[in-house]
Amino acid sequence: MHLKNTFPVRKAKATSLLLAPEKMMRQTLRSLLSRKSFGRRSNHDLPASSSSSDVSMMEEKVARAEAIIAKWDPDASAYAKITSLFYESRSEAHRFLAEVSDLQRTMLAFVAAAGPARLSHPCLVRAQTLMQAAMRRLVKEFYQILAANRDLLDPESVSVRSAHSSVSEEPDYDSWEYRSPEEEALAAGESISKVERAAAIAMADLRAIADTMVSAGYSKECVTTYQTLRKCIVDEGLCRLGFERLSLAHVLKLDWAMLELKVRSWLGASRVALRTLFHGEHVLLDHVFAGSDTVREALFADIAGDAALHFLSFPVSVAKSKRSPEKLFRLLDLYDTIVELWPEIELVFSFESTAVVRAQALASLSKLAETARATLADFESAILRESSRLAVPGGGVHPMTRYTMNYISLLADYESSLAEIFADCPLQTPSPIPDFFLDTSQAPAVHPPASCPSSPGTTTSSYISAVAEKLAWLVFALLCKLDGKTETYQDVGLSYLFLANNLQYIVSKVRSCQLLELLGEEWVARHAAKARQHAAGYGRVAWGRMAAGVPKGEVSAGEAGEWIRAFIAALEAACATQAGWVVTDPGMREEVREAVRGMVVPAFRGFYARWHPVIEDVAVASYSPDDVREQLGKLFSGSGSGSGPNRSKVSSRTA
Repeated sequence: MHLKNTFPVRKAKATSLLLAPEKMMRQTLRSLLSRKSFGRRSNHDLPASSSSSDVSMMEEKVARAEAIIAKWDPDASAYAKITSLFYESRSEAHRFLAEVSDLQRTMLAFVAAAGPARLSHPCLVRAQTLMQAAMRRLVKEFYQILAANRDLLDPESVSVRSAHSSVSEEPDYDSWEYRSPEEEALAAGESISKVERAAAIAMADLRAIADTMVSAGYSKECVTTYQTLRKCIVDEGLCRLGFERLSLAHVLKLDWAMLELKVRSWLGASRVALRTLFHGEHVLLDHVFAGSDTVREALFADIAGDAALHFLSFPVSVAKSKRSPEKLFRLLDLYDTIVELWPEIELVFSFESTAVVRAQALASLSKLAETARATLADFESAILRESSRLAVPGGGVHPMTRYTMNYISLLADYESSLAEIFADCPLQTPSPIPDFFLDTSQAPAVHPPASCPSSPGTTTSSYISAVAEKLAWLVFALLCKLDGKTETYQDVGLSYLFLANNLQYIVSKVRSCQLLELLGEEWVARHAAKARQHAAGYGRVAWGRMAAGVPKGEVSAGEAGEWIRAFIAALEAACATQAGWVVTDPGMREEVREAVRGMVVPAFRGFYARWHPVIEDVAVASYSPDDVREQLGKLFSGSGSGSGPNRSKVSSRTA
């Protein structure tokens, strides 16, 4: 790309200066006189002198500079226009920079020696013309190095090299001495790779050009070139990471499935964006424009500030979308990620001009916290308002129990986030939880980051206890709802089984996740015992009468046979009634079966052992306690049938 196509404004200005009348030239040189030198060699400025020797020295400096500047003036020859000075001859490139820097200092000293009277001196006008030609050359070189080394200077590579301290080495250009590529690489670090050496050399060249141009008063041209190329790289980097700039109106129109994909994409891109993309750009700027804090700050704010603002405002758009319980976990993921990346945000966007980026990150945290609190309140209200009259077949686990416990168990994984989010908004329950219901003695202590301020006099452990209490309250509300749903079952035994199944599911869920640490072992043990009590209640109601109906006194052989026949019929009827009943937990299922067997089989065995030798009905007499045990062992099997092995035989004889 030709310089005239890239920087038309500066080229027009430069041309006008070449043909400018005396007034314009005086203004240009006055600006030189009034400006302090940017370079780090101001202590080498020439001493002021009123003798003619300084004129001779000025002429000598101009002549030396003209020899190399004219050679590489892109407007002077086709060769200079298409060739790179730094690529063709690095030694000559370094000499070019040294001569330009020397000429600049000589011009300042020359003007300072006699003041405004010399602003129109032919020698000074000639020097200024040379300086403009040199700047045209350096702008071209700066652009070419940036463009040609785009892959080497991408933010990811720069970040990685920065982590290994290979780019933190600042080559010393004060002496403007030529160094070979091997010497440049050595200055950058002996253990780096060939690619890293090439990148280090490119960065050193950019630094040298930037120092020279800013020192000469041409920072605008240098900054514009850098800004044009690097801003595109940042924007393209975010795009490659999958981040798409979406307006709030656009986000609000997305359904949750599509919005969740956008959130996942943002979460995946966030760490790379902050720790690599923006950080790498900051590192490169710090190196190239190390000589000017003002230039560095203004450039970084323009190149990365706008992109970072859009990136960090996306969570706010998500938080402003329509609330729903399933969105809460993505809100918490966004919150966690910003908290995690806050140190990087503070470090990378530490300039005053990028304070708005830091403010945006904090605003995102605030809005996410606000929406998370409201969403959790919505979930709690949904539990309290649930009024379905669904009777779960077989007394199994209610869908509300599964959904609520899955939700609460996921909430437990975000205990630290919830503690931070509710730090300034105390968690409240609609009514007090009974003291026996909650045990938070094992609640862990979690320390929130500095970005999440605490209320005066409130400790972190109290926040965690508050979160544990809130989750315990949600479980308590669920249990109250389940207790009310037993009314949907007409069979009392089945209602007990329903409570046992649901409470056992809750206990198992708590044991399998972070809820165990929050609610405590005592809580689990207490509610597991309650589940067994419900199971025992089922046994008493469903089988207690049969076990207690065994005759205690003397009966005749005929009466004994009739009683056994009636017992067998009642057993089969009960098993048929309960064919669809379930105990969902395998361990509890075996416990309930054994409990029922323990009630029924021993009572039957005692009566059977006494009377079966005298019972004339062979079919009845052959129905042994083992047959009863086998029949009861089929409870809750899900087979849908409670018939035993001898049912058809007994039925046919007693029909």
